[in-house]
Amino acid sequence: MAKTADTIAIYSRKSRYTGKGESIGNQIDLCREYIRTHYGDAAAEHAVVFEDEGFSGGNLNRPDFKKMMTAAKDRKFKAIVVYRLDRISRNISDFSSLIEELGRLGIDFVSIRESFDTSSPMGRAMMYIASVFSQLERETIAERIRDNMHELAKTGRWLGGTTPTGYASESVKSITVDGKTKKACKLKLLPDEAEIIYKIFDLYEQYDSLTMTETELLRQGIKTKTGRSFTRFSIKSILQNPVYLIADKDAYQYFVDNEAELFSPESDFDGVRGVLAYNRSDQEKGRATVYNPISEWIVSVGEHPGIISSNRWIRVQESLERNKSKSYHKSRGNEALLTGLLWCSCGSRMYPKVTGRKTADGQVVFPYMCKLKERSRRELCNVRNANGNLLDAAICEQVKHLADHSSDFMKQLEKAKSAHAGNRSEFETKLSTLRKEQAETQRKINALIDSLADFSDSTAAVHLKKRIEELNAQDATLSSRIRELESLTDNGVLGGIEFDVMRQLLTVFHDNIDDMTVTQKRAAIRTVVRKVVWDGKVAHVVLFGSPEDEIDWTTFPVDPEEDDNDPEGGGDGSDSPSGVRSGEDSILNASAGIGRKPCLAGGVKGIHGLHQSNGSN
Repeated sequence: MAKTADTIAIYSRKSRYTGKGESIGNQIDLCREYIRTHYGDAAAEHAVVFEDEGFSGGNLNRPDFKKMMTAAKDRKFKAIVVYRLDRISRNISDFSSLIEELGRLGIDFVSIRESFDTSSPMGRAMMYIASVFSQLERETIAERIRDNMHELAKTGRWLGGTTPTGYASESVKSITVDGKTKKACKLKLLPDEAEIIYKIFDLYEQYDSLTMTETELLRQGIKTKTGRSFTRFSIKSILQNPVYLIADKDAYQYFVDNEAELFSPESDFDGVRGVLAYNRSDQEKGRATVYNPISEWIVSVGEHPGIISSNRWIRVQESLERNKSKSYHKSRGNEALLTGLLWCSCGSRMYPKVTGRKTADGQVVFPYMCKLKERSRRELCNVRNANGNLLDAAICEQVKHLADHSSDFMKQLEKAKSAHAGNRSEFETKLSTLRKEQAETQRKINALIDSLADFSDSTAAVHLKKRIEELNAQDATLSSRIRELESLTDNGVLGGIEFDVMRQLLTVFHDNIDDMTVTQKRAAIRTVVRKVVWDGKVAHVVLFGSPEDEIDWTTFPVDPEEDDNDPEGGGDGSDSPSGVRSGEDSILNASAGIGRKPCLAGGVKGIHGLHQSNGSN
């Protein structure tokens, strides 16, 4: 009995562009035949084809596969048909997740070769079996990783990756009993870098504070091995790393007491070598690193020298544990609009500093403060704080004025839209010509193929085949040019719709700013403002698409600075800054608006196409 003739999707994949084996064309033909038998002629005729040639089945990062899944989420078809399961994925876990997702979407999945059809009871049973295999794969991999860690822990060798400060990785060769050369890596002490480690431990024990240690390292100009300034987090990572710990009896007892898995006997803790710990963290691409408790570490004695005594290292661990409650916690409820957009002229980010005070009308009072200034206690930056309430209001007012129909910004936006429309029309004309040329080329190829059947046994067949190859190459070139033009048409420059959306967003901001939430105001500002740079007196505003090295920043002669008299550089913003003036240089002076002379930056995508020209205010 045939199934209902809903739209069906066909998916095919081949790893390499070859003519051998299960070609894309063969897969599609077999899938159409299956659809014709089970869903009817109409379904086979109108089946939607997605094909990825030249892509591995090792992951799901394939262009047409992604398009198919997007269409699936929009319920564009009833079922997906493939020739073989591994055309979708060779990874059981990916495959199981896909089946589950299709099940949630109410889309059947059919694999012809394996007779896998989730619309049937047996097919659904296969889905659950696939889930079981997925779980088995995950558990087997986890067990194999841990077994490998156990074996590596016995050797005490360095596994590679970024070497810890104070050491370098060196290759060591050895000869096995069967005469083969075996290579391994171990850590070699770098005395100059080791001095930095001593300094960090000294400073931390002196101040009992990660922040003060960071400040002192900044003040002394001490950098990481990659030339960057140390942060609290990198300092803490060094202090907690057992690679520096001298492996002695106290170190052994410390790991025993903390229930670590030890793979070196107590006799190996000789008071000379350092410690290597495996499974200290779980690292997954795209996710934050999760650090495991010591009880999950796999510990062994390394082949490198330790440099921090066990008593000192353990003492520091106890201090870090005590000071956990002092850790910095990012504020989640501040009213600041420019968080993430505001930079100090020294190159460091500025962030809102909570004061706990409010204005007469109930506004939370806050200054923006340079991060480097705070970290270095003004040693490396002494730019005055910005009055956050005044600066936010100024930015809102200027973005609001961008939506005025009479503003230069809106006039230039319309000019840019018109220029873009001309470019798009030109691209579409070229596309139409190329598509006609390709259609004619394909017609010639089909005609020659028909002729080839009549002359298969004659010398003319050789010439026909050669001509077909030439036309195929021409067709491939045309396809490439068409794709390039389609990309330019769709993504290369501002689309007319995007111009309109930008104008509408600014209009909404203009008309509704007083009723917007902080989150909505932030979103509106980010549609046009890429960053704001504060130099202690003036706010420089950079619009999206602005090549900063070629232009003068848009400026507000606002001067909304904080009183920096308090030793921490806080300033509560309660006093009216001396730099705020009325009249010509007022904070809300429309003549200081953004976009005095905007122009179009050719070939820039999305809303990033507008930038300030040289000399703009």
